Amino acid sequence: MRPLDETETTAVFEKLFKFVGNNLKNIVENPSHEGPDSNPGRYCFRLHKNKIYYVSEALVKRATNVARPNLVSLGTCIGKYTHGGSFHLTVQALNLLAANAKHKVWLKPQSEMSFLYGNHVLKSALGRITENIAAGDGVVVFSMSDVPLGFGIAAKFTQDCRKLDPNGIVVLHQGDIGEYLRMEDEL
Repeated sequence: MRPLDETETTAVFEKLFKFVGNNLKNIVENPSHEGPDSNPGRYCFRLHKNKIYYVSEALVKRATNVARPNLVSLGTCIGKYTHGGSFHLTVQALNLLAANAKHKVWLKPQSEMSFLYGNHVLKSALGRITENIAAGDGVVVFSMSDVPLGFGIAAKFTQDCRKLDPNGIVVLHQGDIGEYLRMEDEL
């Protein structure tokens, strides 16, 4: 487990910024109340076996006692680097994204299962959508009862969604909580 270098940090922050915008500051400066210290620590990002972890500094200090080959995981895995070198967010980052999301989409109850099976969000599935979403922005998908279901990339501007036909794609699927069941061996 090691700290991220300059290019890795840039890639992670760019991807997170796409979903949380200026709230990225809240993620980086989030105080950690773990460990024996009375002073709150901070959270940091660490790389281990091509996976990026969001972990408290107190936990990182305690993990130095464990040999690298024996360390399986530490903190919350928020993403991974592919063999090609690009960074992808994983579904474990959903709680972090949902708490700081800039753009949100709410699904109708009858459309939630379709999204959880890995399908894109269609116009007919939209319950609500935040204003000023641009095509290509990161979007967090919620149920109508504000339970985070997943995340994706906006395919259309908010204004274009209102005029779209019911079968038009609004959000391109990237990750959802159904992956815990579909891909449990890989997570």
